[in-house]
Amino acid sequence: MRGRSVVLWLFLALRTVLSGMEVRWCTTSDPEQQKCSDMSKAFQEAGIQPPVVCTQGTSVDHCIQLIAAREADAITLDGGAIYEAGKEHGLKPVVGEVYDQEVGTSYYAVAVVKRGSHVTINTLRGVKSCHTGINRTVGWNVPVGYLVESGRLSVMGCDVLKAVSDYFGGSCVPGAGETSYSESLCRLCRGNAAGEGVCDKSHLERYYDYSGAFRCLAEGAGDVAFVKHSTVLENTDGKTLPSWGQALLSRDFELLCRDGSRADVTEWRRCHLARVPAHAVVIRADADGSLMFRLLNEGQRLFNHESSSFQMFSSKAYGQKDLLFKDSTSELVPIATQTYEAWLGREYLHAMKGLLCDPNRLPHYLRWCVLSTPEIQKCGDMAVAFSRQRLKPEIQCVSAESPQHCMEWIQNGQIDAVTLKGEDIYTAGKKHGLVPAAGEHYAPEDNSNSYFVVAVVKRNSSYAFTLDELRGKRSCHSAFHSPAGWDIPVGALVQRGFIRPKDCDVLTAVSEFFSASCVPVNNAKNYPSPLCELCVGDEQGRNKCVGNSQERYYGYSGAFRCLAENAGDVAFVKHTTVFENTNGHNSEPWAAQLRSEDYELLCPNGARAEVSQFAACNLAQMPSHAVMVRPDTNIFTVYGLLDKAQDLFGDDHNKNGFKMFDSSNYHGQDLLFKDATIRAVPVGEKTTYRDWLGPAYVEALEGMLSQQCSGAAAPAPTPGLSLLLPALLLLLGLPAALLQPAL
Repeated sequence: MRGRSVVLWLFLALRTVLSGMEVRWCTTSDPEQQKCSDMSKAFQEAGIQPPVVCTQGTSVDHCIQLIAAREADAITLDGGAIYEAGKEHGLKPVVGEVYDQEVGTSYYAVAVVKRGSHVTINTLRGVKSCHTGINRTVGWNVPVGYLVESGRLSVMGCDVLKAVSDYFGGSCVPGAGETSYSESLCRLCRGNAAGEGVCDKSHLERYYDYSGAFRCLAEGAGDVAFVKHSTVLENTDGKTLPSWGQALLSRDFELLCRDGSRADVTEWRRCHLARVPAHAVVIRADADGSLMFRLLNEGQRLFNHESSSFQMFSSKAYGQKDLLFKDSTSELVPIATQTYEAWLGREYLHAMKGLLCDPNRLPHYLRWCVLSTPEIQKCGDMAVAFSRQRLKPEIQCVSAESPQHCMEWIQNGQIDAVTLKGEDIYTAGKKHGLVPAAGEHYAPEDNSNSYFVVAVVKRNSSYAFTLDELRGKRSCHSAFHSPAGWDIPVGALVQRGFIRPKDCDVLTAVSEFFSASCVPVNNAKNYPSPLCELCVGDEQGRNKCVGNSQERYYGYSGAFRCLAENAGDVAFVKHTTVFENTNGHNSEPWAAQLRSEDYELLCPNGARAEVSQFAACNLAQMPSHAVMVRPDTNIFTVYGLLDKAQDLFGDDHNKNGFKMFDSSNYHGQDLLFKDATIRAVPVGEKTTYRDWLGPAYVEALEGMLSQQCSGAAAPAPTPGLSLLLPALLLLLGLPAALLQPAL
C-alpha cells in the first residue's frame, strides 16, 4: 500500500511540475515529429509515465518561445540555443547528452595547421581558412565568436559575414553560397569530383563537415581548419578509407593555442579554442529537472539497445540525423548545476558573446558625450565623416558639463559612450556600473596600451635598500598630482601602510615619511617645506619648487636628474624615463654620460631589478584611456565601428577629410581621444573597470581615496581622484592652485 502511495505522489508531482498530465516535447520538422510520435508510443507501451505529447514548432527559436509561454515543456538544444534560451527566456538545462566517455558531456573546438607552417592564433588575418559549414558550432560559431570576443576580429553593424570575408584571405564555408560574400567565403570550395555542389552545406561539397574541413587543409587549399579535437586523429595514420587521407600522418599537424603557441594534436585538452558543451534538454526554470531525467532515464534504459523496437539515439529510420537527440549520444545524464552559464562554461560563453549580435537590435545612433565647444565641433565633424562612409551605428554628439555628468547620463540611458582617463574610469565603473568597450593605444612598441610607474634608484651595493625601507630616504617626484610622480607612488605607500596620514593630511604625512623631497607645485603657500627641500630652481637659483620647467627637477626627466645628481635616493618616474636620459639619448650636460646599467628598480616584493624589467617590477601599470559604456551595450559593435573608422581616419595624414586622433584643427588638445593615440584597441579580457585599470593601479588609487574625510554625516559617494584632491586641499587649508596638470 505504501509503495502505491509513493508512486502516486511521484506521478502527481511530475504532473504538476511538467504542466499537467503530459510532457509536451517540441519538434522542429516533420521527420522529428514522426520520431517523437514513435517515442511517445514506445514510452506508452512500456508504461513510462507521464505520457509524451509532441508539439511541432516552426524552428528552434519558436520552440523556445512556446516553452517560455507554457505551450510546450521540453526540447534538446545545442550550445548556442541553450545560451539564447537561458539568457533571453530563463530556461534551464536539466539533462545532458554524453557522446564519448573520454570527454563526457563536451567536446573541444580546435584550430589545426600543418606543422611546417608559421601560422599562430595571432597571425590568422589574411590566411586561407577551412570551416565545417556556415553556423556550425566548431567550424564557425566558436572560432568566429572567439576571434571577435578576443578582439582579433572586429565586426561593424553586426555584419559578421563581411567581417570574416575581409579577415581571411579566402575560405571554404559550406552553406555560404547564398550570402552576399560568397566570392570570399566559398573561394576554396571545390564541390564533388564532377564539380557539382560547390559550397553546398552537404557532402556534395568535398570540404564539408569535420573531415571535409580537415581535407581542405590537408590538400593545401587552406592554411587552417576549424574542427573537433578528434578530427585529425580520425583521419590520419591509416584510419580513413578515402584516398585523400590514406597517407596522412597525425604528427604532420599541430593545434593553435589561445596563448599564441602551438601544440601536438593529442594535446587538445590544454590547447583549444573552447570546450563545447554537449546538447542538453531544457525546460522552464520552475520545472523540476530531476523528474524530467527520471522520465528520460526510463526511456534510455529500455530503448538504447540495437535490439529494442524504438531507438532513442538513432535517426536512420527517418532519413535524417540528430532528431530529438544527437545520434552519437551514448547516454543521458542529469545536470547538477542547472544554469545555462554553468553548463556552457566560460570559454564557450565568451565565444557566444562575441558572435551573438542582432542587427535588428542595433541602435541607429551611438550618442557620444562631449565636454567643450572644440570637442563638440570635432564630434560633429566625426559624425558627418562616419555617415559619409556609411559607418554604423551613426554618431550623435551630446554636450555635458563634466565627466561625472557623462557617467550619470550613460548610466541612465540618455547617452551611450564617453572616453575617460584612469581615475574617471574607476569612478564610472565603481559608482555607475559602466564597462570599457575600447581603449587607446599610444606607442607602437608597447602592446599593453599603457606605461608603468617605477621607483628608480642607483645601483649601489654598499647603500642598497628596498621599497619597504624608503622611510627616511630622499625622494624625487615629477610634480604634485602627476600620476607616476605622485598619485601612484604615494597611493601605493599609503595602501601598503607605510605612510599613515593623520586627519587626511597626506602632504604632511609624505613630508614626514621622507627625510627630504622635491615635489614641484604651482603654488607653495602652506606647502610643507620638506617637499621642496631638494628642489634647485633654475640656473640662477630662482623659481625653486615651481611646477614648471623653470625648476630643473620638474617633470619625469627632472625627477630622474634629481636622482642622477645625488640630490635624492629614489625617483618616481615612468618606465621609459631612464632610457630617455641615458646611453646618449639625452645630450644635455647632466645626462650625457649617464648609463642605464647604473640604475635599478625597486620592486613591490622587496627585490631589486634591472631597469629593463619594468613589466615585472613596477608600482602600477598606468592604464590608457578607455571608451566607457553601459554593460548592456554590445561592446563589439562599438569597437567594430571605431576599428573600421580608424582604417579611414586614424592616420593623421589621411586624405579622407577627418582625423580621429588629431585635435589641432579645433584649437584644442586630446578632443574625443588623446592626440597621442595611434589606434583604438579592443578590450579583450579586460571587460570590467578593474580589469582595465589593473590591480596595482586600483590599489594605489584606493590608497589615495581612502584618505578622504567624512564627518558625522553619511559618507559622500566616492569621487574620482581629480575630484578628491581639491577636497583634500581645502581640508588642509591649502589653495586649489596646488593642483598640477597631469604629466
